[in-house]
Amino acid sequence: MLTIGSPTTSLFTSTSCNTLLRELQQIWTDIGESEAEKDRMLLELERECLEVYRRKVEDAANSKARLHQSVAAKEAELATLMAALGELSIHSPIQTEKRTRSLKEKLASVTPVVEDLRMKKEERIKQFAEIKAQIEKIGSEISEYNNLNNTLVTNLTLDEQDLSLRKLSEYQTHLRSLKKEKSDRLHKVFEYVNEVHSLCGVLGLDFGKTVSGVHPSLNGTQQEQSTNISNSTLEGLEQAIRMLKLERKARIQKLKDVAASLFELWNLMDSPTEEKNKFSRITSVLGFAESEIIEPGAISAEIIEQASTEVERLTKLKASRMKELVMKRRSDLEDICKMTHIEPDTSTNPEKSTALIDSGLVDPSELLANIEAQIVRAKEEAISRKEIMDRIDRWLSACEEENWLEDYSQDTNRYNAGRGAHLNLKRAERARVTVSKISAMVDNLILKTLAWEDEKKMLFLYDGVRLVSILEDYKLTRQQREEEKRRHRDQKKLQDLLQTEKEAMYGSKPSPRKTNSFRKPNGYRANGNGSMTPTPRRNSFGGATPELLTPRSYSGRQNGYFKEMRRLSTAPLNFVAISKEETMSFASVCGSEPGSPPQG
Repeated sequence: MLTIGSPTTSLFTSTSCNTLLRELQQIWTDIGESEAEKDRMLLELERECLEVYRRKVEDAANSKARLHQSVAAKEAELATLMAALGELSIHSPIQTEKRTRSLKEKLASVTPVVEDLRMKKEERIKQFAEIKAQIEKIGSEISEYNNLNNTLVTNLTLDEQDLSLRKLSEYQTHLRSLKKEKSDRLHKVFEYVNEVHSLCGVLGLDFGKTVSGVHPSLNGTQQEQSTNISNSTLEGLEQAIRMLKLERKARIQKLKDVAASLFELWNLMDSPTEEKNKFSRITSVLGFAESEIIEPGAISAEIIEQASTEVERLTKLKASRMKELVMKRRSDLEDICKMTHIEPDTSTNPEKSTALIDSGLVDPSELLANIEAQIVRAKEEAISRKEIMDRIDRWLSACEEENWLEDYSQDTNRYNAGRGAHLNLKRAERARVTVSKISAMVDNLILKTLAWEDEKKMLFLYDGVRLVSILEDYKLTRQQREEEKRRHRDQKKLQDLLQTEKEAMYGSKPSPRKTNSFRKPNGYRANGNGSMTPTPRRNSFGGATPELLTPRSYSGRQNGYFKEMRRLSTAPLNFVAISKEETMSFASVCGSEPGSPPQG
């Protein structure tokens, strides 16, 4: 019979079996069993023992197989965990197989490692789950932002085969990117919301209602809801800002139009300052650019409505005072034309305007608009005439100086040492320089006027008379005056010569004593010390510039202009009356002058 086991165990088992076998044989002997029966029962006993051993061996083999399977499963799980976690530094049981030979030892060495990796996997899964939750939360806040986000979340949920630190780092990097994107979007949303708040304040609109129309979470009253930062919210805010800016632009333009009408009506109606001050807020707003208007309610609908109501009130009041306004604006037109020496349009003169308004044939508003247009044209023409008008003023000033100089030259006391005499001498010097330039002034003024007429394709009229005609007549009259003055000087010399001859023939007569009293010359005044201070005279007929020869002389006298010019040109000025006797003496003297034939 076979024995298995250690020597000690086998010896003990063999001793026990032999003892039992001897006891069994003794019992059989006592019973009286035959040898054949004993052999049969011993053989049966041996078969039963072999069967027990066989079952034990099978059980041991099965146990070994299960241990092998467990070890293999653990090693496979270990490999899977190491691959999933990306662990490469853990010692494999295969590496320690030479030192650990039994399966139980192998299983005992693998199991703690597997358990440790399982715990590490669970921790890693928790980390991934936390990241996943944050990504899902931010992804829900940034809806429609990036389809890649949903793919990453799906991969994290379904695939647990890659839980390595590298993969975890990728997800953390992506999470940080999403957090940065969220922060940027929040900043952008808050910036947009602040701009909407500012615009709503300026326009006087409900801020909460405006932003709630974009998304309810933007209204600060809903604290339980996080601020939505999706693309649709950003687009909605951008659209709201565009609409508010367009509304602001439209309101500013409307306010400008209303203010323009208001200013016009104020000017027409001569509104008091107190009434204008009520709308000082509107006038102050118009001085700023659109982006600079930040005062709450500055261009609200109520402000515009108040201004529009005031315009309607003044318009109704204007209708009742239209006739007065028409007359006032016509007067303004005439004042402008008078200052610029332009003839006003006769189609709207006071008589015609009054008749048209009273008859009802013309709307007063249309008539007023016509006068306003005439005022605009008159101002534009005045601007274009400014250079020539300035030259006319300088010419007239020179003519005044010429008049003064002639009066001064006729003053016999001009060289007396009196108060102010030195000032008059200096002025006379300056006046002579100015008078010497008058001819050049007139010629240049004619050239400038002709150039203006060529450019504008119209005549340059001064109080209804063509300026070139005035200047040419002035030049002609000036030449005639120079000739007249020259003849007067010749006559004076002749008269002195005749007087000398009479005195030589008949003896001298005592001439009356000249009085020392000062006779006030034309255009002069006596100062305190008896000297005469010349004062300018404007329209001296005997001066260098006759009345009808300067533009000032034409004002209101156009009808008699040419008649008077003919009189001046045909009738020379009579400076000295010469008697018939003096003329005869003049003839006799001429005959007795050297070189004349002797009288028989």
